Amino acid sequence: MQERGTGGQFHPLEDNDPRTVAGYRIAARLGAGGMGQVYLSYTPGGHPIAVKVIRPELGDDPGFRQRFRSEVQAAQRVQGLYTAPVIDFDTEGVRPWLATAYVPGPSLAVAVAEHGRFPAATVLRLLAGMAEALKVIHAAGIVHRDLKPANVLLASDGPRVIDFGIARAADATALTGTGITVGTPAFMSPEQAAGKEVGPASDVFALGQVGVFAALGNSAYGEGNSHAVLYRIVHEEPDLTGLPAELDFLARCLAKDPADRPDPAEIIDLCRAASPTPLSQQGSWLPEPMEEDIHRRTEAWAAMRTSLNATPATPAPPLHHAPTATATPATSPPPAAAPAQVPYPAQPAPAGPASYPTSPQHSLQAAPYPMHSHTAPGSWAPPPKKRMNGGVVALIVLGALGVVGLGGCAALFAAIPALSEKNDSAGSASGDARGGTPRPDPKPVTYQGVHLTNDYYIRFADSPPKPIHSGDAAYEDDADFYYWSNERYLGSNGEKVSLLNNSQKGSLKTCREETRFTERVTLGQVSKGSQLCVHTPSGHIALVTYRGRSGGSEPADYVTLDLTVWRNAEEPSGSGY
Repeated sequence: MQERGTGGQFHPLEDNDPRTVAGYRIAARLGAGGMGQVYLSYTPGGHPIAVKVIRPELGDDPGFRQRFRSEVQAAQRVQGLYTAPVIDFDTEGVRPWLATAYVPGPSLAVAVAEHGRFPAATVLRLLAGMAEALKVIHAAGIVHRDLKPANVLLASDGPRVIDFGIARAADATALTGTGITVGTPAFMSPEQAAGKEVGPASDVFALGQVGVFAALGNSAYGEGNSHAVLYRIVHEEPDLTGLPAELDFLARCLAKDPADRPDPAEIIDLCRAASPTPLSQQGSWLPEPMEEDIHRRTEAWAAMRTSLNATPATPAPPLHHAPTATATPATSPPPAAAPAQVPYPAQPAPAGPASYPTSPQHSLQAAPYPMHSHTAPGSWAPPPKKRMNGGVVALIVLGALGVVGLGGCAALFAAIPALSEKNDSAGSASGDARGGTPRPDPKPVTYQGVHLTNDYYIRFADSPPKPIHSGDAAYEDDADFYYWSNERYLGSNGEKVSLLNNSQKGSLKTCREETRFTERVTLGQVSKGSQLCVHTPSGHIALVTYRGRSGGSEPADYVTLDLTVWRNAEEPSGSGY
C-alpha cells in the first residue's frame, strides 16, 4: 500500500494531509488503502520511509487499538531480506501510525498493469523471494491474511512483502459495521472465504494466486462480482490455462485442503528445481522497463529529500519515542515547493496548520480539515453536460465561495436552505423539498457493494445499477450518480445532492425534507459511512452510502457504494429519462 497512479509517481499533499507526523516531515502521498493513508518521509539520516496514518474511525475503536498494538509489536520482530520492516510507530495517539522502510519500486499490481505478465524466470525469482518472506513472517507468529499483488513491491534486489499481519487488527472492527473488508476476495484462501480459522497455509494459497497473476496477467479464479469470485475459490478449480510448465507446482499451492499445500521452504526448493539457472535476485532480475521505473523512482525520492532538507527547520521540543523505536527527527515546517524534476507540481503549504496531539510522546500536525465547500474559481470544473437544469442558486454560491473569506462561508451555507426553499416554492405549494409532489412511499430497493469506476456513472432506474462509461468525459443526461476521480468528485447531473451530517439518519423521509442541494461533493468531504441523498429529475430518490475508495496500488480507481433506491418517489421535475 505505497502507491497509486500510472508510473507510481508520488502525489502532492492535499489540504487535509499532515505536514509532519511525530516529527517526520511529510514529502508526498504514496497511496491509500482500507486502513489509512500512506506518506513518504525520511529518517534523520535521509533514508526514505513509508508512514501509514490510520483512519480516524479505526483509531476511535478500542478493540482495534488493542489488536493494532499487538500486531505492530509482532511485526517489529520480522526483519527478513524480503520484507519492509517496521521502523517506528505510535499505537496510543489520537491518530495511530506506523513507519516502514520505503521500497522505491512499483507494486506487482501496477507492474503487471503497465508492462504485462512476467516471464517464467522472473516469476520463479519472485515466488522464491515471497516464500522466504513468508518463512520469516510465519516464524514471528504472524499470518499475513492479505497477501496480494498490491502488497508485493518490486525492488532492484528482489521483492518485498508489506503490510503483514496488520489486516488482522481490523478483523473484529470489520464485523462491527465500519465497512472494512479484511482481505481481498480475489486472493483469499477457501478457508478465509468461508470465514474459518486461517493459518500459514492460507498465505501459501494467496502466494499461489499471486504467482498465477504475475505469470498470466489475470486472477486464477477470474474477475467480477466478489461473491462470485469467492464461490469459485471455495467450490471450483483454478483456471491455469497458459501457465508455463516451470510453474506447474502452483497448482499445489492452490489446493482446497490446507494440508495439501507445500510450506514456504518447499516452495523455495521447487523454484530452485524449476529454474534452469541458479536463483539470484541480484543484477537484472526484472524486465528492463521495470528496472528503469525503479531508477526513476529512486531519483524522484532523492530529489524530494534534497528539497525538504533545503527548508530550514523550526526548533521543536525534545520528543520521546515508543519502545524499541528509532530516534525521532525534529519537528519541521511544511516542505518547500518541489524542484522541477520531481514528478508532480509544487504544493504550497496551507497557512496556519492545526496541531493534532497523538500521545505524550508524539504529535500529528495537519492543515485544517476543509469545510463542506464547493469549487473555487480556477479549479477543475465537472465534465460538460448535454443538459442544464435548475442550478442557479448553487452556481451563485459557488462563485461567492471563491471570493469570500472563511468567515463568510458559514453565513453563505446557512442561507442555502432558505434560497433553495424559495426557489422550490415556485414549483410546489406544499413545501416539498424537491419541488415535486410527494407520492406514497415506494418500496426501497437496496444494492450493496456497488463499484463505481472513475469516469463511469449509474442510473437508478436500472436493476441492478450497472456502471456506464461516460465516453469522452461528457456525462449523459441520465447520469444519476457519477465518480470523477481527476478531482475526486461524486455527483449527479440532476444537481440535487445532499451530504447528510452525522446526526441525520438516512431515510426516505430525511431525503424528502433535506434542502441543502449541490451538484457534487469531493471525496475529502466524505468518509466511510457518509450518506448522501440524491434526487433525479425523473422522480427517483436514492440514499448513497460511501464505503471507500480502491486500495493504494489496485490498477482500477473506483469507489464502493451501498445504494437504497426509492423509484418514482416524487413527481418528475424535468423532462425525464
